Amino acid sequence: MEPSAVVRGLVDRLPEPRDFKSRLHDPGVAARLGIALGVSFTLCMLTGLVSHYFQQPPTWLLWPSRPVNLYRLNQGVHVLSGLASIPLLLAKLWTVYPKLFERPLLASVGKGLEKAFILVLVGGAAFQLVSGSFNVAVTFPWGFSFLPVHFAMAFVVYGALLIHVGHEYAKVRQQLKIPLVDDVRTGGLTRRGFLGVAAGASGLLVLGTAGQTVPLPEPLARWLSPFATHLPRVGPQGVPVRKSAISAGVVGTAIDPAYRLTVSGAVGEVLELSLDDLRALPQTTVDLPITCVEGWSSTGTWTGVALRDLLVAAGAGPDSSVRVVSLQQSGVYSTSAVDRPHVQDAKTLLALELNGEPLHIDHGFPCRLIAPNRPGVLQTKWLTRVEVSA
Repeated sequence: MEPSAVVRGLVDRLPEPRDFKSRLHDPGVAARLGIALGVSFTLCMLTGLVSHYFQQPPTWLLWPSRPVNLYRLNQGVHVLSGLASIPLLLAKLWTVYPKLFERPLLASVGKGLEKAFILVLVGGAAFQLVSGSFNVAVTFPWGFSFLPVHFAMAFVVYGALLIHVGHEYAKVRQQLKIPLVDDVRTGGLTRRGFLGVAAGASGLLVLGTAGQTVPLPEPLARWLSPFATHLPRVGPQGVPVRKSAISAGVVGTAIDPAYRLTVSGAVGEVLELSLDDLRALPQTTVDLPITCVEGWSSTGTWTGVALRDLLVAAGAGPDSSVRVVSLQQSGVYSTSAVDRPHVQDAKTLLALELNGEPLHIDHGFPCRLIAPNRPGVLQTKWLTRVEVSA
């Protein structure tokens, strides 16, 4: 038998769209799910861009230090909109998958390109949602760096989504004019009921995770949000920990009595301060959140030396920028830049205490940076140097 005849025989055995009898395989249902997905993906894309450039700002971009909770709100919306998209995408795929079996399978070059774009969109969206969920769970079963791959794939997925929206726009508008009315006497799940189930699943997934972002009492947060990876009040001194002193390899140097914090660079006087010296300086107390890229956040009461006061003591200029360096010897975030808006903000501290107690070593003892409206990865712990530039 010729290979072409074998292929034709296999294709003939495949079902056709008319073989799928469920009323849920309906273009009106697909149109409404598509709109919901477009909204959730757009929210996720926009907040993801903000999150990325908060963590890795270009040299010309100076993020403001106020409002204090801007990054916290952005990251919460980013993670929750991504999680809300998972049931919506699954429902959408269930609704439209019979279209895969339309005859002929490749009617033209145009149809082939259309299906290729859909493949990119579906595959890319699934990758983004699955890898993002693993990141939220702080689990990385892959060999690549999550952040750059997730960032690059977002543009691929959203570009394919825009092309798909442009192609389907007229059809969606037409479908929205047709009411979803089912004959309930036939039994089974109605089309409106199916949309309700998809919306309910998204809502439950959001509610089941939101307790790690919304400041709720710990027992209530644990009950409402069983999928949360870090609850706001669970951890040393009532604040979660993302990276411990042991994993950072700083235990010995952090508790060394010879510890000194050095302030150098564009200063009038290089300072070398012991922990007692830092405690002897005027102290400031502020309430600020720690917000992690995984979407959890927690507010603590921090006490320490205001960074701008320390720079004044060192004779630094009023428009100085700063780089802080950790005792941690390696890692992407063992140093971080502190730009002028944060340097000049009275709430930016070199913190020595958390919630009325000396810093736990996993929170950055003996000294850490805490500043308003910054990602947790940039709130550098176990500080050893403050490098000032004009």
